[in-house]
Amino acid sequence: MADDVLRVVVADDEPAALNGLARRLAASPQLRVVATCPNGIAALEQIRVTRPDAAFLDVAMPGLAGLDVVRALDPAERPHIVFVTAYDRFAIQAFDLYAVDYLLKPFTRERLAATVSRLHERQRSQRRANDPLDALLQSAQPVVTPERFVVRTADTILVIPPHEIDWCSAEDNYVRIHAGSKRHLIRMTMRRLEELLPRATFARIHRSAIVNVERVRECTPLGGGEYRLTLVNGLRLVVSRSYREAVLDRLQQARAR
Repeated sequence: MADDVLRVVVADDEPAALNGLARRLAASPQLRVVATCPNGIAALEQIRVTRPDAAFLDVAMPGLAGLDVVRALDPAERPHIVFVTAYDRFAIQAFDLYAVDYLLKPFTRERLAATVSRLHERQRSQRRANDPLDALLQSAQPVVTPERFVVRTADTILVIPPHEIDWCSAEDNYVRIHAGSKRHLIRMTMRRLEELLPRATFARIHRSAIVNVERVRECTPLGGGEYRLTLVNGLRLVVSRSYREAVLDRLQQARAR
């Protein structure tokens, strides 16, 4: 087999998407598909067994998502990564920084050919796979887009859609993100979190609280310049006087949308 033929693993939890991508890759004389995987766990196992040159990983898979698969691999066993995703252009901006390429479903024959070409260029350059990805996996710096809040904690990588966040509270040098029934504790200051969250939908209501204004059901004056917010889940929070004007303005903007 020619030296420039790349051995690839393909992983997607949708059978039609998995089989379709595998067929299209196998049709290329520059590639050889060595394994197809229906989930992230199988992908991790096959990457370790087959040691491919590249892996095409669906971003959202049960058990282990695409980024989780990469994080579980030691740098020495990590192939070049191409993320395959149905997310829109905003979410892609986060993953585009940390992979050789991404493919947005549905993609054209020309787009796939460009990805294959990019893989060969990376392979010929003899660069270690996914150096920028290492920076994300080893860093606590979050990536935020209108569709995804991606942050590394001590033992995992959290991917939280901002619209699912109800509110955030300060706990010493940490912040706790309240998203429905889920709670996530992240080492970060409230000021930093406020800078990262979408300004159009999040407002600081107190030095120790940030609220998703789209989750506010009622806003009631309490007197003395303070207001009480009632969220859709019934939780009540007080808006301090110093943040009152900004919060009321943000609520009015949210109602106008």
